[in-house]
Amino acid sequence: MNKKLLAAVALGALWSVSAHAENTGCGLGSMVWEGQSGVAPQVLAVTTNGTSGNQTFGITSGTLGCTQDGVVRSSAQLSMYTGSNMDSIARDMSVGQGESLEVLAELMGVEAEDRPAFYAALQQNYASIFSSSDVTAEQVISSIDATLRDDAQLARYAA
Repeated sequence: MNKKLLAAVALGALWSVSAHAENTGCGLGSMVWEGQSGVAPQVLAVTTNGTSGNQTFGITSGTLGCTQDGVVRSSAQLSMYTGSNMDSIARDMSVGQGESLEVLAELMGVEAEDRPAFYAALQQNYASIFSSSDVTAEQVISSIDATLRDDAQLARYAA
């Protein structure tokens, strides 16, 4: 295949895919390409953040759109766990305690001192988190994040 044609196809694919800006993290690159969607702006933002070392500076100084109280969280791991354990998460959430909630809190980076509030908030909002019998793991996680954002003590754990 012609190299120019291959490059054009690859570039077209890059522009046709859109994703969330959360993928880039904080830093100068994220600020420069803020509001733009698609793979190319994300790659440029991440490259700028990574090659200039400004993201590290931003996190340590609390500048460039970075905060010092952020929580590292693997969304893929969280999604996989939630999808595989929906029944036990729902059961434990309905009573406000249990091993599946402990694992969920761990995956979401909830610190030990905030876990009682985390469990209570999820129990109080059970009906909105598990809003139907066919709710998906992504919907559950999104509803949990909304619950956390609405709680002053727990808002920092929301994605």
